[in-house]
Parts: sequence; C-alpha cells; structure tokens
Amino acid sequence: MDRFENMDTFIKVVDAGSITGAADRLGVAKSVVSRRLKELEAHLGAELFHRTTRQLNLTETGRAFHQRALRILDDVLEAELAASHAHGTLQGSLRVALPLSFGVTHLGPAINEFLLSHPHIEFDLDFNDREVDLIEEGFDLAIRIGSLPDSSLIARRLTDIQPVMCASPAYLQHRGTPCSPQELLDHHCLVYSLLRDFEHWHLFAADNQPLKVKIRPYLKASNGEYLRDAAVAGLGIVFVPSFLVYREIESGALLPLLKDYSRPLAAAYAIYPPTRHLSQRVRTFIDFLAQRFAGTPYWDLCLRQRTP
Repeated sequence: MDRFENMDTFIKVVDAGSITGAADRLGVAKSVVSRRLKELEAHLGAELFHRTTRQLNLTETGRAFHQRALRILDDVLEAELAASHAHGTLQGSLRVALPLSFGVTHLGPAINEFLLSHPHIEFDLDFNDREVDLIEEGFDLAIRIGSLPDSSLIARRLTDIQPVMCASPAYLQHRGTPCSPQELLDHHCLVYSLLRDFEHWHLFAADNQPLKVKIRPYLKASNGEYLRDAAVAGLGIVFVPSFLVYREIESGALLPLLKDYSRPLAAAYAIYPPTRHLSQRVRTFIDFLAQRFAGTPYWDLCLRQRTP
C-alpha cells in the first residue's frame, strides 16, 4: 500500500465529491480509486465516508482525517520543493475568498503584482461578499472587512477601513448641506442593504460619545459601487468605505460631510482556520499584503483635502 498515494486519492474524492470525479482528476479507473479508499480505511481501522447510492459524506473521523491529511501532504510537497532545484520558488495553488468591490479594485492589482514575482502560484479567486466557510469550502484563506466576531479563526490585520459620508455638489446645492447628524432625517440616504441595521448610521461626537443616527433609506442596494455612482448622479448621501469613493472625492464629484464627527474604524483582515496548515505560499502571500497596505491607505489621503 502506498500510504501517501491513498491519502492523496482520499483528498481528491473529498474535493470532487465523488469517486467518479476523483478518478477523472487522477486519470485512473473508478475501481482504482475505490481500492485505494478501501486500503486506507482498512489501514486506519475506521470508515471515512457514509456511503449511499447517490453520494459520499464524510464521517466525523473522515472530516478530522481530511484536515490532517491536507497538512501532511502539504508538508511533503514543501519538503520536496526545498530539497529540489525549485528551492526558493513558491509553487502550488492558493484558493482565496475576497470581498467583491475591495477585492477587484484594490486586492486585484496586488495579486497581479504578487504573481509577477511568483509565477508558479496558481490562484483560485472567489470575489463575493458572502461569508464563506473556509474549511467546508476548501479555502486557504479569506480577506474580510469589518469587526470580526469571536471565532476560532486566526486573523491578521492588513489595513484600516474608514467609512466616509459624502454627496455630490449638485445634490447639496439642491437639498442643502447637513450640519448635524440629526439633519440626515431630512435627506435622501443611499444605504448598503447587507448591513444588519441599515436604518441607522453610526458616528462619534467630538467628546467621543457614540451616536446612533436614525435615517430614512431612500435607496437600498447590496453593492457599494452602485451606491457610489448613484451619489455621483445626485440621488442622495452615501456612507461607504473610503476605498470606494476616494477618486470621486479627489475629483470633486463627491464631497465629504460632517467631518467634525468621526467614524467607527473597521479593518481588512486575512483570516484562516487554525486547523489549516499555513503553508509557505500562504504565509508569503499574507506577508506581501500586509507590507503592501502598511501605513495610511492611499485611498484615505484625499479625505484631508476636500470639504463641502
């Protein structure tokens, strides 16, 4: 029995969701995959799958063994690379979950730069604002924005994320400029509908007291870029991360509002589960992002230059 070959076959079955799919990926017959699984289960003295006529589901033992097998095979791969002519060259795949707007606009160029230095890395990128399950869906890491809830995930802070409230000069000329948070009730507010409480905006007063400001949503959308464009078109006031609107603020298409009131800071984090082995390629990629986004984000420099 080739223990590593059988472990790799087991992982391929989990990834593919079926023996047939794993056989296709490995380029072998289904009977070969079935034999390797039986050998592995016999060696372990435990069932790794609940088998039905239509699908395979991991047992609790199988789920735990899957994570350990991933780590073992990753260690073997990196040991082989370190001892081969490829020493110093990062190789392998990276599956990363990214928030849509921040991912495309700011992380995308960073990933392109990383690939120029490490052309043997194969990225599988999922641009989506949903909260993925890293372990269940097989991601190496994810980039998330916000205040992270308590969890077993390991997080590394990459950069600050600051929201900014702004509107177009045309809208402010037509509707007036709010001078206090309370005046927002008289304005058209464009809100991000994926927030749990999109009927309130949160600020801090000059004495650092938190303010929960009631608003009347005029337009709700699940995409920040659309809300930004709607604000530029003069439809209302938007309260979104500065990385979405910094170019419009630089050009004067949008003007920051209520600058005497500070905003709750969030952050962008690289996160990964503690049960997932942090390979050299994952560690190098996270280090690269942390260095690239260190200090004041370039998209926040404009906030000191524009006032309504």
